Amino acid sequence: MNTALWIIAGLLAAVFLIAGSNKLFIPREKLAKAPGGGWVLDFGPRFVKALGALEILGAVGLILPALLGIAPILVPVAATGLTTIMVGAAIVTCRRREFGHTLLDLAYAVLVAFVAFGRFGPESFTG
Repeated sequence: MNTALWIIAGLLAAVFLIAGSNKLFIPREKLAKAPGGGWVLDFGPRFVKALGALEILGAVGLILPALLGIAPILVPVAATGLTTIMVGAAIVTCRRREFGHTLLDLAYAVLVAFVAFGRFGPESFTG
């Protein structure tokens, strides 16, 4: 299970690093033109930038604390935060009736919740 958690956390870290960087560095108007990006127009530019920063911090938090052995409890905390973000994303896309994106958001939420469960529980770094 430890190997599966590392693989999933690594893949999710890459996904959230890319998604967060896009939100942080690409203008909101350009993001809105991307497929499934219309949701950014429902929020202010500061919110989109803050969300991008949180996703980047979450991506770093999935890997770096455990890799360096410094405060590894931050791994499941970061995973819990990212789960919350993805549940929020699923709610937004569902309200926009973008059900394909809703399913993708929920899939990410389940994967990141699995990492949180695994790292808080059976494969904890602190136990």
